[in-house]
Amino acid sequence: MPELPEVETVANGVNARIAGDRIEDLWFSSKPEPMKTPPAAMAKALTGRSIERVRRVGKHIVFDFAPDPKREPVQWIVHLGMTGRLVVVDPGVPRPPHTHGVLVLHSGRELRFVDARRFGRMGLHLIEKAKDEAVELPGFRGPGTEPLRISKVDFRSLFHKRRTSIKAALLNQSLLHGVGNIYADEALFRAGIRPRRMAARLSTRELDRLHGAVQKVLREAIRLGGSSVSDYVDAAGERGFFQLRHFVYMRTGQACLVCGTPIRRLVIAGRGTHYCPICQH
Repeated sequence: MPELPEVETVANGVNARIAGDRIEDLWFSSKPEPMKTPPAAMAKALTGRSIERVRRVGKHIVFDFAPDPKREPVQWIVHLGMTGRLVVVDPGVPRPPHTHGVLVLHSGRELRFVDARRFGRMGLHLIEKAKDEAVELPGFRGPGTEPLRISKVDFRSLFHKRRTSIKAALLNQSLLHGVGNIYADEALFRAGIRPRRMAARLSTRELDRLHGAVQKVLREAIRLGGSSVSDYVDAAGERGFFQLRHFVYMRTGQACLVCGTPIRRLVIAGRGTHYCPICQH
């Protein structure tokens, strides 16, 4: 499943290609699973809208539109699920199987949502109107806290009373939204913390170290375009490169790149978890 760096990479790539463009027409497949909002309602709400920017919130991709005093303020929200892709292409490029949404743009290009397993979602988010017109409401916020902006103090407060494993806590999207299996494993390795340890028993020093490791690994992965360990590609259809920097994820039985000890795997919160028994304590 695409995690924060992959979603950020896709959102940035889509934004660079279509910000300022206008939606002329829309097409949606007949498959109901990817639709959080009925296709007819999405088409009515989005046709004619000018795309102001495309950005990431947690693991969601948010489309912001230029203000239109004659229409309700909305955002279009896309979640990539496990295999979802957003790609910007010329209309002459054949539509691949499992295409579930197409935005036909004024520029002549198309933005396509492709998802083989249909765990991704597309839907509208209605922005509530402020009583004071001078107040700008934030719109879609996501379920948890943004990991790239959270302070050390707030990071500690999220975890220091959690009586669950630190790996499970990192995967809890209502705490930090965007961190998934890959980057939880990699951050815990860089922080030297075993994934089974109870979050509430981590010292302040360890939590501060983990805070730094989470932010560092996410930023490095964004810089390298994310991790292509399955079928993830960016908005141009290109694969990421951060998988070449993995220390533990999907390296079961291979030598630790730091100490040479074989990497171990266990299951925590239903997710395969990878760690070094020597480097992590």
